[in-house]
Amino acid sequence: MSLHVTARDEGEPAVLLHSGGMSGRQWRKLGEALAPTHRVLTPDFLGSGENPPWPADRPFHFHQDVEALSALLAGLAGPVHLVGHSYGGLIALELARKHPAQIRSLAVYDPVAFGVLHSTQDAEGLDDLSRSSAHPVFNDAERGGSETWLEVFVDYWNGPGSWRAMAPAAREAFLRVGRKVYFEVSTLLADRTPLEAYAAITAPSLLLFGEHTPAAARRVVTLLGTTIPHATVQPIAAAGHMGPLTHGGAVNAELTRHILAASAPRSP
Repeated sequence: MSLHVTARDEGEPAVLLHSGGMSGRQWRKLGEALAPTHRVLTPDFLGSGENPPWPADRPFHFHQDVEALSALLAGLAGPVHLVGHSYGGLIALELARKHPAQIRSLAVYDPVAFGVLHSTQDAEGLDDLSRSSAHPVFNDAERGGSETWLEVFVDYWNGPGSWRAMAPAAREAFLRVGRKVYFEVSTLLADRTPLEAYAAITAPSLLLFGEHTPAAARRVVTLLGTTIPHATVQPIAAAGHMGPLTHGGAVNAELTRHILAASAPRSP
């Protein structure tokens, strides 16, 4: 299963992974900032962006996106800089721990690696996570990915009323990929990858979270920061879970600084 990938410019590759329900276009401004020094690749996950829609009746596990991205990394020359947001952050972490020699640097914002909450029995994170899963529609396989389901999903991450406040075009875009997002979420919620598994990540790592991000994701970042050997944890003031979009200037500045610092020296 190959992915649609937008690639531009030359240099060390930087692979930017979008959040669930979005596409590689999410990282347009970061790509512009990195373009003078790096080859920027923005893949769309399976069933997202320019890829064919995921069939509503076909099962999916997030490991399938990991496999597709592993194939992409294997075809690139040299190690890559890897960036991911939310679901893309989880995929980035999976790639970095499974293929450490292929990663030059890692940067994630609010990665949804919820297995670390279970392995540590983190009360604050698990209590917060239960807010969404407690809603009867959230685990309803028949309605998963529907407008009713997406309202619960979006409002958990962004606050009550966020779904209804979205522009009609934005809601329609989410509905087109809603079933795939449901499968992503249901499989990542079942993931039990323990915290200690992420100690295998050897690249310099930047772990970002929003000041107003839901507690579950904030706790994931905090816990990962105690385990990934070369990790820096950095909050983004006034931002929430969608900080890469709502506070793109601040987030992209941190990401660009991290990637440039980790880049190999270049010949004059």
